[in-house]
Amino acid sequence: MRRLCLGLGALVALLFCLSLAIGPAPLALFGDLTGTGEQAALARAILLEIRLPRAALGLLIGAALGLSGAALQGLLRNPLAEPGLIGISATAALGAVAVFYFGLAGAFALALPLGGLAGAAAAVTLLYGLAGREASALTLILAGVAVTSLAGALTALALNLAPSDYAALEIVFWLLGALTDRSMTHLWLAGPFILAGCGLLLATARPLEALALGEDTARSLGVSLPRLRALAIGGTALAVGASVSVSGAIGFVGLIVPHLLRPLIGHRPAHLLPASALGGAALVQAADIAVRLIPTAQELKLGVLTALIGAPFFLHLLRQTRRAMR
Repeated sequence: MRRLCLGLGALVALLFCLSLAIGPAPLALFGDLTGTGEQAALARAILLEIRLPRAALGLLIGAALGLSGAALQGLLRNPLAEPGLIGISATAALGAVAVFYFGLAGAFALALPLGGLAGAAAAVTLLYGLAGREASALTLILAGVAVTSLAGALTALALNLAPSDYAALEIVFWLLGALTDRSMTHLWLAGPFILAGCGLLLATARPLEALALGEDTARSLGVSLPRLRALAIGGTALAVGASVSVSGAIGFVGLIVPHLLRPLIGHRPAHLLPASALGGAALVQAADIAVRLIPTAQELKLGVLTALIGAPFFLHLLRQTRRAMR
């Protein structure tokens, strides 16, 4: 496990450096970052104001998505679980869309992340309102499907009633998910919430190991299931809500990464959760580098690429699950 995590950590570091280096500006531009000339000033501006926030957000958002997917799969004991399953991604996106719709995005810097977090908090409130604090895993999943459907309908309504075609187009492009044009302000605003959410999710590792033996066994070992659900769902709401508020919807990362790592690391949450955080960071950074290199008229959106990868993977998992049930 330690060797795999060290390898993933090295991969994340390598991809982070590549993310800083790859872009329209040639590598030769970064030959002298400490000089006083115009070229050195331009290189520093590109590196510190454009590429560094993009690379750092890719690392944090990927870690949040991978970690939340692994935690939710352990909590719900469903290998197909991910943040979108319980409605948090959809309602966080709805909160950010509402900020765009009412013109608050340009009014003050905190509007967008606060909108995303408010949407995620609404998802948690609705989940517990529909399912109750003592809900079973199946009830949580069904409540999550209902919350996702409601958030999707309200997002469609906002698009339908957008005050202008430009506003509707801005919302659509944001919903596709991307890390372009993000600044250090986005990083400082979303970063603390993402890190706090990841901390709560990592705290679920030991209780999730007990839950893997069954709810009755977990209770006999002193695990409070309502507290465990609150930690997992609250951590997901913080981490994913803050992520979606600055990047838009980037799907399937929380589904793909734990499945790729389980054959290598096993099913123990204490091992899988930190590895999934590193794996998620690596996947999002690699995908963000890929969208810069794919030769298209305009840069492919990150959320579109992860969906193109994740949808066939999801269908493959469904097929495997169906075979296992025969």
